[in-house]
This record gives sequence, C-alpha cells and structure tokens, in this order.
Amino acid sequence: MTEFEAGLNRLPEPLRQELAQYWESFNPAASAVGVPLPTGPLLEPLITVWAGSEFVARACIRDPALLADLLSSGDLTTPFAPGEYAARLDRQVADTADETGLAVALRRFRRREMMRIAWRDLAGLAGLEETLGDLSELAEVAVSTALDRLHGWQCRRFGVPGDAEGQPQRLVVLGMGKLGGGELNFSSDIDLIFAYPCQGQTHGAKVISNEEFFRRLGQRLIKILAEPTADGFVFRVDMRLRPFGDAGPLAISFAAFEDYYQNHGRDWERYAMIKARCIAGDREAGARLLEELRPFVYRRYLDYGAFAALRGMKALIAQEVERKGMRRNIKLGPGGIREIEFIGQAFQLVYGGRDPVLRQRSILRVLDHLAVSGRLPDSAVSSLKQAYEFLRRVENRLQAWADQQTHNLPEDELAQLRLAVAMNYPDWAAFRLELTRHGEAVLQQFAQVFGGAAEPDSESDGNALARLWPGNPGEDRAQRLLSEHGFEEPARAWNQLQALKTGFSYRSMESRGRERLDALLPQVLQAVAASPQPTATLDRILKLLEAVARRSVYLALLTDHPHALAHLVKLCAASGWISKHLARFPLLLDDLLNPALLYAPLDRQQLAMELDRQLARVPTNDAEELLNTLRYFKQAQVLRVAAADVSGAMPLMIVSDHLTGIAEALLRKVLELAWSDVLPKFGPPCCVVAGVPRQAWFAIVAYGKLGGIELNYGSDLDLVFLHDSAGEQQVTTGLRPIDNATFFAKLVQRMIYWLTTRTGAGDLYEVDTRLRPSGRAGLLVSSFEAFAEYQQHQAWTWEHQALARARIVAGPAALAERFQTIRRAVLQRERDPVVLRQEVCAMRERMRTELDASTATVFDLKQGRGGIADIEFMVQYQILANAHRYPDLLIFTDNIRQIDGLERFDVLSIAHAARLRHAYRGLRRRIHRLTLQEQPAQIPADEARAERENVIRVWRQLMEGDTAIEHP
Repeated sequence: MTEFEAGLNRLPEPLRQELAQYWESFNPAASAVGVPLPTGPLLEPLITVWAGSEFVARACIRDPALLADLLSSGDLTTPFAPGEYAARLDRQVADTADETGLAVALRRFRRREMMRIAWRDLAGLAGLEETLGDLSELAEVAVSTALDRLHGWQCRRFGVPGDAEGQPQRLVVLGMGKLGGGELNFSSDIDLIFAYPCQGQTHGAKVISNEEFFRRLGQRLIKILAEPTADGFVFRVDMRLRPFGDAGPLAISFAAFEDYYQNHGRDWERYAMIKARCIAGDREAGARLLEELRPFVYRRYLDYGAFAALRGMKALIAQEVERKGMRRNIKLGPGGIREIEFIGQAFQLVYGGRDPVLRQRSILRVLDHLAVSGRLPDSAVSSLKQAYEFLRRVENRLQAWADQQTHNLPEDELAQLRLAVAMNYPDWAAFRLELTRHGEAVLQQFAQVFGGAAEPDSESDGNALARLWPGNPGEDRAQRLLSEHGFEEPARAWNQLQALKTGFSYRSMESRGRERLDALLPQVLQAVAASPQPTATLDRILKLLEAVARRSVYLALLTDHPHALAHLVKLCAASGWISKHLARFPLLLDDLLNPALLYAPLDRQQLAMELDRQLARVPTNDAEELLNTLRYFKQAQVLRVAAADVSGAMPLMIVSDHLTGIAEALLRKVLELAWSDVLPKFGPPCCVVAGVPRQAWFAIVAYGKLGGIELNYGSDLDLVFLHDSAGEQQVTTGLRPIDNATFFAKLVQRMIYWLTTRTGAGDLYEVDTRLRPSGRAGLLVSSFEAFAEYQQHQAWTWEHQALARARIVAGPAALAERFQTIRRAVLQRERDPVVLRQEVCAMRERMRTELDASTATVFDLKQGRGGIADIEFMVQYQILANAHRYPDLLIFTDNIRQIDGLERFDVLSIAHAARLRHAYRGLRRRIHRLTLQEQPAQIPADEARAERENVIRVWRQLMEGDTAIEHP
C-alpha cells in the first residue's frame, strides 16, 4: 500500500475512489515537468483539500509546478500581511504592455491565489475572517491594478480627463455587497458601481467627454476581469446595483449619482449602500462621495420604518425561494445567511444615523456592537455569529468544490458526503443536524426582530374597539363602545379621537404615515382600555402621537413592537410629565424597546462611562452632534429615572440621588469640553505665587437643590464658579495670552453655552448664577480669595443659609477641600442667636409675602406656612447657630442628614427631628408626584394638615420662642 493509499483510509469509502483518480492523473503530469510527488506531512493536507475541492485538484493536475511553487514558497502555511497581494500582483504585471498580456497575468495570479486560499481554508489553516478577507483583498487588488493600467493606456489615446479647471479626473469604483464588506465568498460575482467626479472632457489629440471616457474605461475593465479566456476569468462582474440598474449609464457623475439617490433611491438601495466601499481609482474622491450619500443611508432620526421595509424585502425573497424551489439555498432560504444580514442591517438602518459604530460594513462587527450596546441579548448575538460563521464556511466549501457560484445544498449522496467531510462531520446526517440547529436559531431571532405586531383576533373583545378607527360608527355607538370598555368619560374620549382624525396633523400626513397610524390606533385603544384612567391616558397618548405624526417612523416602532406600546401606555398612564417628555423628545421612544434598561437607572460610575461611550461616537468637530448627544443622554437618563420612579421601584430620596448624579456627570463633562474649547486658543492660565509658578484651576460650586442632592424633574441649577489664580503674572501662556480672569470668564461663558443652548433635543439645564458674590452685580466667576473675603465680610445671613447647602461638584479635589475650609470658617462663626433668628425670620417672611401662592382653599407646598421652605429655614438657622459648637453639622448639605445631625447633637429634640423629617419627606413626595403629573406644587388646603401643623408647631417653638408644650 502506497503512502497516498494509506492516507485515503481516513476518508469514507465513496470518496477514496474519486481521490485515487485525481492521484492517477497527477502522477504523470508531475513527472512530465519534473515535479516531485508530495510525501510525508505534505500529503495529509493535500488529501483533505482534494477531498473538498475538485477545483484545486484539477489545478494541480493541470499545472503541477504551481503546487510545487506554493509548497516550496511556504505560502500555503503562512498568512499574508496587509498589502501582500498588491505587491505580488504589481510584480506579476510589471512587464505587461497591452490588455492581452494583462488579462493573462491577472488570470494566472487569480488561479494561484484562489488555490492558496482554498487550500488554507479546507486544510484548517485559516479562520473564516482570514478567508473572506483574503478573497476580498484579492478581488480589490485585481480591480485596482487592472484599472490603473487601463486608465494609463486610455489616457495615451484620448488624453487625461479633466474638469472645467483642467484638474485631472479619475474613475471611482465602488465595491458593493460582500466585496464592499470585505466578506467575499469563494466564487462570488463582484458587484461594482462606476462614478466620476464631474463632467468635462479629455485634454489630448482626440478629445472626448468625461462621460464617454469613463464609459469606455468601465467597459474595458469589465471585459478584462470577466471575459472567459483559455486561462478562465478573473471575477464575474455585476453592475446591476448602479443607479437605474441595467437601464442606467455605466459610469455616472457624482452630481447625477447624488441626485438619483435623493430623488429615486429606494429602501433596498439604502440596504445595498451600507456595504459600499471605494476599492479602486480615486479613493479620496470616493470617500467624499460616500460621505455625501451618508444621510441617504443613515437618517439622522431613528428610522424604525427600516424594520418594515426589510421585512417586506424578505417576504419577496421568500416568495421567490418558494417559487423556484430554493429551500435548500443556504443564502436565501429559511434561516439562511441573508436573514442574519438583514437582522444586523436593520439595526444599522434604524440607529446608524446616531450611532457611528454601526456604520461599519462587517456583519460580525455589527453584531458585536449590538451586544455591547444592549440592542440584542448576548445569547442572541452569540447564536447569530455561530450560525453566520457556520453558513459562510458551508458556502465557501460548496463553491470551492468546482469554483462555481452556488448556494444550494447538494442532493446527490456523494456530494452530500463530500460536503459533510469538508465541514469535519462524519456523515451527512450529523452535518444536517448541525445545519438545522443553526437555521432554527436564525429563524427564531429573525422572528423576534422582524415579527411585527400580531394580527388582532376578529372575534376578540378588544378588537371591537378597532371599529372606532379609522371607521366612523356614529357618536352614540362609539360612546357606548368606549363606556363598555372602561372609559370613564366616553364622550371626551370620542371627541379626542375625532379631533385627531379631523385635525391638520392627520390630514396632512403622507399616505405611508396615515397607514401606519391607522394600523396603530386600534392597538392603542385596546392597550389604553386596560389602564387605570383610560380617558386621561388616551388624551396623553394621542397628543404624543400627534406630536410625532410627521415622523411616521415612530409610529412604525410602536406598531411593530407591541411591548414598546405597552410600556408607553404604562408610563403615560402614570405620568403626564413623562408623556410630554416623550412628545418633546421622541428619540426616547427607542428606550421603550429595552425594558431591562428602561427601568434600571445608572449609578454615578455607569453614568460617566456611558456618557463617554456616547460622546466617543460623535464625529470630530461636529459641534451640533455633540450638543445633541449631551442632550439626548440627559433626556434618556431622566426618562429611566422617571420610569423606575412611577413603577414604584424607587424611593423619593433615591430618585433625587439619581437626578443629581445625572446633573453632576453632565457638569463635569461640560467643564471638560469647555476647557478643550478655550485652552487651545489662549493656553493654560498660570500664575506665580511666592515666586513659584503654577497653573491656575477652576471649580463649580452647586447651591440649592443640586447642592442639597435634592434635584427634581425639571430643576434648574444654582451654580457659583471659582478659580484659584492668585499672586503675580496671572496670564495664560498660549499664542494669544490673556489675563486669567478673562480666561475663566470665557470658560464659564462656554460652559453656559453648552448647558443652555437649545437644540432639537432640548437644553441641558437652566442655570441660575445669582448666588455668586454680589449677585447680578458681581463677576460671573470669582477667585477663592475674593469669595472668602465676600463671605466673611459682606455676605448677608441668607447667603450663609444658602452656603449651608453648597458643595463642589466639579473641579480638582484640592479645590474641593479648599472650598470646604472656607465654608467651615464662615459657617462656624459664633453668632448672636437672637439676631440670627430675627434675620432668618425676616427673610422667611419676605419670601412668603412675595412667593406664597396659598389661598383659603389651596396650600402652597413650597412657600406656604408649614411647608418646605419653613423646614429648610429652621434647619439652616440651627446650623448657623450651632456649627461653632458642633463642626460635624457641616459634613452634609442635604436637609434630611442635616436634621439627623441636629438630632444627634441634641440641638433638635427627637420629637422635633422626627416631625420635620416626616413632614419634609411627605411634602417633597407630593411635590414630586405633582411634577410628574405636570401640576403646580399646590394641594387642597385640607390635605397634609397634620404634617403642616407639626411644622408650624416646631417653627413657633424654635423661631418664635413659644415654649408652651403642644401635643399632636
């Protein structure tokens, strides 16, 4: 038994005879050209490869020297470095003088390298990504090299094509499909589009238009690549993806190209352009062209209509598969490669306008990002990637057998066994079992992503409400139907529906948007009917739908994702504030798709990481996108807090902690951005203190609700800005030096710009700077020395009250400690308690006179007697009166922990502290709930009477000297 025959024994019997025939043909061919037969370790991979590829076996028989060269060079066992193909092909075509010689060189190069790629793949020496990448680079290099030479030869005949100013023009070749994505399979067509920058003519002896020049050049390029010769072909070329398809010009100017996609581009062309990449010619111009087309492919808004469009495309493909009996097709059949690509590309089309990471061409990288971003579960992405890699390996083995473009599983038993063995399975049954497993996983994920809304049961009780829209059942019947389904004010609910139907928003919608709304409203009515207050909830949702009607993609989101609609109804039923928040910022509707994230606010560390992650996706120097990203981050994080809040999963104090954390994360980032804006212009601010030069730094002090860690929805920020520049030579050290005070003023102005500029995504926060030294009359930013001087010698008592709630929220730790030292020194000053009480009471009475909205029937929760402000003033009075004796009273800035401290040091009795804590929490909780319902902070006068009376009782004893013992 020969060594070759012994090697065959590891293969199933039906395959041995086939390989024995190859060997019998190879022996004399190798001997004829003096090529030694492979032996030893070279023989095992040869048997494996020949068993999987007749193409490789026939190539070895036809040209044994080629196999000998590949073996001796080490190319079969070594991956190529980037650029290796281009360098090798350049050497091979260096001496070609005409198209005939170029065609021969390209075909021989292609045969050698395809044999090498197939060998490494089948022998298990290369992973899938290397194989697909090598095939793509081989095609790209062949196109680019051929184009360069053809362009030069054609320029000799007609002259160089130029624009109106005579600047040279080059053809731009866009690779589409798997070539564009760097994922070309073994025997694929290459999809190309030809374009050129602008109209003009050649500058030579025989003048022709640029259009004619590039049309001829494109024809010659296609011929040299695709025309079969004695040496075969290089790559089959498909030009049908160009504008207007086969009916369109072969090469098109950039202007006409852009006009086509703007006015005629269809959904499937958006899908196709995801993969577009300039692979040859003027690559710089090609990059500009693709950038111009980016808004066509990736919409700035979240384009949920992409799900429906791709679902429609898949349905058409499925019909064609059934019609042509293609269920064995691993690309287009059920659970095939196309379904995996559609899943990834649907998310790209929906989110790519806002998430640049999704604008990449590799489906595997796209799937990775969908897992990282939480848009698909890790388990789903893992199963999709495993299926994709399995199916692409099957695809390559099907095509590597005879170098033919096929995606159909074989029906012949021998071919089935051959494929199974090439995929490392012992038989067809084992292979088929694994194929079925992957296909079912893909089908499951495809159904979850593209399943859409379930069709309502025509006999179901809920479907009776569907007759209300878009039909017109008559007022009496409609109201009776609404009443039967729990609408407490059926006449009002019917009027709301009629107002929407007859209103401008509905009547002016384009047909697609109206169809989407007509499909959505029956689902809305059914979902709203199950809510606690259907009429009020319907009113909120209809207003939201009217606000987003012109962007019907949001209607598509809710129609295609019933669970998102369910969460929307839940949130709108719980809070008018949330419904208006979503109506103002409909981008947030995207968050309804992932309830696991929607109801789980981030902690402070997570907030900072997520903000950095989102900002990292913003293109450099895109200030508008940066503003919008900051604002969307804020709106999305606040929505998360509100959703968790109304779900009952979060106590009031924790809600404020989260809202405060969001504000602090954004303030720190805005300070960082402002530094990066101002620093390059003027250089760092420096100063010389006691002869030692150093950089000056900056800090943000938070007062009020932010300082007290008690932010509510919609709270503004009370801020004071401080810098530590001092001593001599207080100037910046850049090319345009300015004094440090001016530098920090510009820094603050830039921060306020980042915080308050209103865009389509709203603003970040309203900023109040009136608590700075000297108020509106003072400088916008002060030095620490000036701040300390003002607080010690000029500040009013009410300003020291405010200082009790102040803390540093952004800036170096050293400045935070310095601020605390100043704050302690000011607040620990010993004060006359009688004078202090008089001043605090006078300020409280003045505030009450100016701000209290209470009446005989209405109580103002904030400013009314016995309300929030009374509690805060009492706490601040006691802090100022006692901090010189108990410095630890100054550790915290929030009211509850300050009350705890006053109780711990016996400044407040246990009873007083308990009454104030209970009242403060209860009143704040009411304010909080009213905010979520978009109501003023007022309640009927007979509500919360016990809490108010307790606060008034404590006020009288502490602030008015009433020592009488009062019992509840």
